[in-house]
Amino acid sequence: MDRNAPVGVFDSGIGGLTVVREIMRQLPDERVVYFGDTARLPYGNKSKENIIRFSRQIIRFLKTQNVKAIVIACNTASAYALETVKNEVDIPIIGVINAGARTAVQSTASGKIGVIGTEGTIHSGIYTQVIRKLDPKIQVFGKACPLFVPLVEEGLFHDSVTDEIASRYVSGLKAKYVDTLVLGCTHYPLIRSTLGRIMGEGVVLVNPAYETAIELKTLLKEHGLDCEKGVKEQEKFQFFVSDLAEKFTSFAASILPNQVGEVRKIDIEEF
Repeated sequence: MDRNAPVGVFDSGIGGLTVVREIMRQLPDERVVYFGDTARLPYGNKSKENIIRFSRQIIRFLKTQNVKAIVIACNTASAYALETVKNEVDIPIIGVINAGARTAVQSTASGKIGVIGTEGTIHSGIYTQVIRKLDPKIQVFGKACPLFVPLVEEGLFHDSVTDEIASRYVSGLKAKYVDTLVLGCTHYPLIRSTLGRIMGEGVVLVNPAYETAIELKTLLKEHGLDCEKGVKEQEKFQFFVSDLAEKFTSFAASILPNQVGEVRKIDIEEF
């Protein structure tokens, strides 16, 4: 495998760009091919069978781009598909759940951790399973927050509507006195300041996007796949979507530190 090949990253839409943002910051030498399944989002209310099918199609597409590793930058797909697909590919593949769960366990002092995410992620119970495997004594309280995704995608990061909905969603977690909150959807770091203000200074917010970028860095080094420094850059960042390329381009440009070039639309059902 060419160590200077790109890393493949995929998500149901635009939320996974928070993972790409952290990869750009933490692994500045790496190339990235990103796919956002904007035609079939959200994944949070889809069945496990469909999520696995979607993930397989996207992985087949990413492999046509000769990626050296894959990051499932979607909590729902990580919960439902990772264990299945990682045994079907011959390159390293990671999700966003394990790294966030480990950090949450390391962060909690009270042993009470809150997890917010899509309905699919919360109902899967995956964060509870992983956290309890690391420390069986920890209590995990999950809360599905389905309205956060459309609010973020409308750009309402700092808005009274977002404040009101966030307050309603997390009131039960505050009542449980959690001291750590996992942002269990890649959209949620974009409203981190709102969630931090509502939860209060005593609550640690865990951003799995950052933790996943750090895990990827370690993974690439362990496999001898970290990019050589000073290599002549090819197209460093490539973006593909299944629909709405123009909207995706506008959103990506607003949150990524690097320039977003052409966003190409593909028919993912062909893969």
